[in-house]
Amino acid sequence: MAEVSFSGVGKVYPDGTRAVHDFTLEVRDGEFVVFVGPSGCGKTTALRMVAGLEEISEGEISIGDRVVNELEPRERDVAMVFQSYALYPHMSVFDNIAFGLRMRSVPRSEIDRRVHEIARVLGLEELLRRKPRQLSGGQRQRVAMGRAIVRNPAAFLMDEPLSNLDARLRVQMRAEIARIQREVAATTIYVTHDQIEAMTMGDRVAVLRKGELQQTDEPQALYDSPANLFVATFIGSPAMNLVQARLERRDGGLVACLEQQALPLQDAAPALAGYEGREVGLGIRPEHVADASRNGSSARLRGTVVLTEELGSERLVHVEVAGRPVVTEEVLEVAGDADAAMAEALRTEEGAHKAAFVGRFEAGARVHAGDEVELAVRTDKAHFFDLETGAAIY
Repeated sequence: MAEVSFSGVGKVYPDGTRAVHDFTLEVRDGEFVVFVGPSGCGKTTALRMVAGLEEISEGEISIGDRVVNELEPRERDVAMVFQSYALYPHMSVFDNIAFGLRMRSVPRSEIDRRVHEIARVLGLEELLRRKPRQLSGGQRQRVAMGRAIVRNPAAFLMDEPLSNLDARLRVQMRAEIARIQREVAATTIYVTHDQIEAMTMGDRVAVLRKGELQQTDEPQALYDSPANLFVATFIGSPAMNLVQARLERRDGGLVACLEQQALPLQDAAPALAGYEGREVGLGIRPEHVADASRNGSSARLRGTVVLTEELGSERLVHVEVAGRPVVTEEVLEVAGDADAAMAEALRTEEGAHKAAFVGRFEAGARVHAGDEVELAVRTDKAHFFDLETGAAIY
């Protein structure tokens, strides 16, 4: 295996459309890195440039100690697993996995050894004589992976490999792919638009937006310390609660003011002092918003319940709070069409002072739509953002 390095990489199509801009990243030897972002953010283009399926307009891509910009795909020593399984329907599982080795004139005894070894890792030993039509979707995906792994390439490239599977099978295959990657210690770049997939699989996650790398870090670090509004909104399900707040100093401490309500800030970041008297974006994860009737927190918000969602182990409670929502380009881009339409409505005079908060309440909490409730807010876990630049304030 080998590391994959991007240095100032860019991609501009003949019509002038820029798909990737100044992309710089190192994927370490044996590391599993996930590229994630909304459709059209450049993640698949970046992957295809590594594979040689897209020309590189700017910068350099290296695999191991070789710059591969001018190399043909077959010379790059990478294996790609696509969204479609691309199996040969007339061939058995064994022959599909062995195909690349035969094309390289590997001795028959070595092919047999390597195919059986990979089949064991993938749990395909009992299926080697079957044809693709006799396999489930998950089994076909494992065969496609086997065909890539058996070659022992320098790097694996995976482009939305689970998108054709149903939800239950995707969860199962996420764990399978992560296990297999660890077992074979393969340098892997994995592309997905699903942030849950990215968070559960990657050693590190690279978040892209409009062709630019926003942040790269371990999954938990992305969640705990997002670099900007886009990453904060994109990472996390349910999404982070966001509202505009004015920072004021009262009784020697900072408070975040939302309309007529105020939240005292614990352990406020030193950088927040520079925003005193200004509006900032205040972000609170749903797990840090609870039922105040069962929580002794002094930081509280009043609001009206608009929706509850029973999840068995907990209840998600959607509450309308007096406050101005954060409606920026970054937030709207992540929200999607339906939520964007709602956000646009909030820009009206009537809706401009209503912010939606989601809290994680205990299962069986007796709250219903229309109820007035108090929310206990963990302000020590709050995030703050510059509304002009979108950057996080730390």
